[in-house]
Amino acid sequence: MNEAAKRLAAIPDRLEPMIEGDPTFETITERVSCVTEGKPTKWWWALFSVSVSLTGLLFFQLAYLFWEGTGIWGLNNPVGWGWAIVNFVWWVGIGHAGTLISAILFLLRQRWRTSINRFAEAMTIFAVICALLFPTIHVGRVWVIYWVMPIPNAMAMWPNFRSPLLWDSFAVGTYFTCSLLFWYVGLVPDLATLRDRAKSRIKKILTGIFSLGWRGGNRQWKHYELAYLVLAGISTPLVLSVHSIVSTDFATSLLPGWHTTIFPPYFVAGAIFSGFAMVMTLTLIARVAFNLKEIITLRHLELMCKVMLLTGSMVGYAYSMEFFIAWYSGNDYERFAFVNRAFGPYAWAYWIMISCNVLVPQMFWFKKLRRSIPVMFVASILINVGMWFERFVIVSTLSRGFLPSSWDYYSPTLFDIGIYVGSFGLFFTFFLLFLKFLPMVAMSEVKGILPQANPHHGHISEGGH
Repeated sequence: MNEAAKRLAAIPDRLEPMIEGDPTFETITERVSCVTEGKPTKWWWALFSVSVSLTGLLFFQLAYLFWEGTGIWGLNNPVGWGWAIVNFVWWVGIGHAGTLISAILFLLRQRWRTSINRFAEAMTIFAVICALLFPTIHVGRVWVIYWVMPIPNAMAMWPNFRSPLLWDSFAVGTYFTCSLLFWYVGLVPDLATLRDRAKSRIKKILTGIFSLGWRGGNRQWKHYELAYLVLAGISTPLVLSVHSIVSTDFATSLLPGWHTTIFPPYFVAGAIFSGFAMVMTLTLIARVAFNLKEIITLRHLELMCKVMLLTGSMVGYAYSMEFFIAWYSGNDYERFAFVNRAFGPYAWAYWIMISCNVLVPQMFWFKKLRRSIPVMFVASILINVGMWFERFVIVSTLSRGFLPSSWDYYSPTLFDIGIYVGSFGLFFTFFLLFLKFLPMVAMSEVKGILPQANPHHGHISEGGH
């Protein structure tokens, strides 16, 4: 036995295997492919019917909105930004976990990402589509939305580069394009697997087209890995830049409570926090529904809980710093803005936000709770409720500006609520179609961390080291 093998044998195998049940390459392929190849279950049809109904409700309300205008929302004189912007920032935040899991954890060689990255990437695409809906409709005149694009139009009029709408257009458009490319490139080897297993001619043709002639040769793998690495490198700064730009929409104003430099890092941490919570919710449901407990193990879920604990603590720190800086600045307007948040007419929303975002994640300090499926599921939903209220609390700052005579209370209407609920229908329609027609787990990447793929270093590589 050589020296390296002796050292390897001496390392205690304390870490749980990433993939349980001692699977082979064939069993991984069978387990994941059977979902796309089998007939939809009754549960799938039931959920799909609900989501399509909600999507129909969404489009009906959008048609009425375009006909009547934004007056059907609860907007008033001081609060010109309502639920539309709250929902926009929330959905963009949901989309952040996908790129983080795929790109940053890939660059850091964290192998535990392989079982959940396809979920997260798909979620990113669909969440960004839902997010793009809201800045599009909140402008009022949707028929001239092309003005926010950096192209000259028939009137030779250039867009206003100082407008946050233009920044959002650049940021979210770039993020969506890179995320879509990254997701598709990762799908190519798995689409080739489905192509080779396809029984119907239509499926064979479609998967053949989208798998780009993949045969799994050495040269193809070499080019694939290089392309994946380059896209991961491009996507990584987008995780930081996109939500920084979204937060700058607020921070460049002169409004007390908004005009602060802490917004970009605080929004990025919050986006990762809420994105991981949504991945956790969807993963726990799919893990049970499609019997993926051996591929998505408790160890994967525990590591996700640790990320949520970290980002939740960062968000809690940002909340406390906002109060400290408001006090330390000596600015009466700034102090009032934060005291009003905690004890004013929207205090109920503020304390829901603190409870869900700061207190709930602290339970993940305890290993027993980090490994409890019911605790994870409830916590992930509460965190996303809290992150929605965070955005609502920020927007509700508008209700009390510099002139007390202009103060007013903002309340949503049924159309505000209906469009938000309808966006969930759109999201889950896309997500359910993804689960049915595409492999929900990256088969080629999961096979790469099995002991068979690297027999000399199997038990160490499984731990992500």
